[in-house]
Amino acid sequence: MTPITYSMTWNLDDFFPGGSSSKEFHAHLEKVEEDIHSFEKSIKDWDAASSKDTGLAAILEKFQKADLGLEQAESFVSCLQAQNMGDVKANELRGIVTSLASKFNTAVTHLDKALVQIDDSVWQRLIEQDHLKELHFVLNERRRQAAEKLSKEEEALINDLAVDGFHGWEEMYDAIVSQLNIPFKENGKEVHLSVGQAQNKLSSHDRQVRKRVFDEWEKAWGEKAELLAATLNHLSGFRLAVYKKRGWNDVLKEALEYNRMSKETLDIMWKVISDNKKPFVEFLERKASLLGVDKLNWYDLDAPVTESAKAYSYQEGASFIIRHFGEFGSELARFAEKAFEGRWIEAEDRPGKRPGGFCTSFPLSDQSRIFMTYSDTYDNVSTLAHELGHAFHTYAMKDVHPLNCHYAMNVAETASTFAETLVADAALELAKDDGEKLALLESKIQNSIALLMNIHSRFLFETRFYEERKKGMVSTARLNEMMEAAQKEAYADSLGLYHPHFWGAKLHFYITDVPFYNFPYTFGYLFSLGIYAHAKKEGKEYEQKYISLLKDTGRMTVEELAKKHLGADLTKEEFWQAGVDLCIKDVEEFLSMTK
Repeated sequence: MTPITYSMTWNLDDFFPGGSSSKEFHAHLEKVEEDIHSFEKSIKDWDAASSKDTGLAAILEKFQKADLGLEQAESFVSCLQAQNMGDVKANELRGIVTSLASKFNTAVTHLDKALVQIDDSVWQRLIEQDHLKELHFVLNERRRQAAEKLSKEEEALINDLAVDGFHGWEEMYDAIVSQLNIPFKENGKEVHLSVGQAQNKLSSHDRQVRKRVFDEWEKAWGEKAELLAATLNHLSGFRLAVYKKRGWNDVLKEALEYNRMSKETLDIMWKVISDNKKPFVEFLERKASLLGVDKLNWYDLDAPVTESAKAYSYQEGASFIIRHFGEFGSELARFAEKAFEGRWIEAEDRPGKRPGGFCTSFPLSDQSRIFMTYSDTYDNVSTLAHELGHAFHTYAMKDVHPLNCHYAMNVAETASTFAETLVADAALELAKDDGEKLALLESKIQNSIALLMNIHSRFLFETRFYEERKKGMVSTARLNEMMEAAQKEAYADSLGLYHPHFWGAKLHFYITDVPFYNFPYTFGYLFSLGIYAHAKKEGKEYEQKYISLLKDTGRMTVEELAKKHLGADLTKEEFWQAGVDLCIKDVEEFLSMTK
């Protein structure tokens, strides 16, 4: 039988043929603008304060139509920009889509403010109607949050100003990064690596390669530091100005509400992590010893500890994922196979691509697209499984009302990390010898280090940066200082050399749509371990329960989700400690194997 060969480039023509020059996409943008206008008009014509039948259901249908069309457009442009950072037309399209999003957000603001005008008794009768009952959580949430914001005129002005004064700074970041390349000598020739290609070099077996790449990496980001600092300062300044105008003193208020979680849950999660750093420091010390150095430097964090790490071609990685997804459940495996066969994935290693990876959904087509740069390592297999987990989450909600599908980032990271864990444990069980097992175990622990230490450093840096930014502009030197201090604290001062320009190199600090794009990763990681424990106990019977949990992620708080599906209280240490203990168990096995 001839082995299946999956393409390493995605197919975007299924949506709009012709890339950034697509006539069909331009027609779609015109249709989205019409739908937004229709949505706006329906709100203006609505007498929300009336005690009569308000016609809210009809307005929500227009909301849904415009929302789905806009999401389709945003996903397409994101894919165009990621696959080729030099695509000027794609950058122009980003500006058009951002403007449409601003108009849509203004209309949504008017809707939300109208909801506040409805008398409480009328409101309760309204959301108990059969056609609105399933939306009671999201509608109550919108009404409550709208009451904490400014007038509809002021909020509309904020949305208009945000196009250039806020989202424009995220676009500026993308423009800066698109011009950045990392010089590197290979086989006697100097090549220029994209930031994505350079990142892959940091997992090289050769420490001199890692050091050379990291030195050039720090230098390249340092040369752009003043531009990046201005970008970050202005972006955060806009956000803080909005918070101040609304009377919000806590910089985490919006992020917590967006993630539908309490401050109590966040605090207890970080407390448990901070109380359990010692085993992970011991792992980093042992890794340094295995690599023959006194202390690890930042560029050593992703270094393999053994030459026994198995290489996985893209085809092998795809087959491995499908096979072991199948051991959890047939629906997850069939879905992954469909994604590979349908060319949903852009994985080719070539210059000009954006760094990192992501999954984005095309709701009008019932498809997703996954972006990454694949380079034959197990870590790349893990990333691929992670992004497929995101895509499966969207697929699992295919029968859920679209307005109940807006799940937050923390639970989004749950599905992706769950998929990653399935593959990690399968690889460990199949390891042929201690060398391969050690390599896989180290990779799994590195994931824990990233989620419990690296993400912690981002959270510490960003919360402190925002507090300092309230007093005025923060200099490049101060940003470096704050970043390094946060890394030292999060890694319990276990490294020799840190990454002071990380605040510039990490896209997540510049994302405007999602505030504090950090702690949800850690939440999702530990939350997924709780789900995984249930899956291990129940076997393949658990898949439908897992899908039921995913379906609920857009219509309740995370505390309610955990209580309903896991019987857990997220405000107590026990849940988080159980997750961290599973990570520590991996560390203990690694330490035992490397005595």
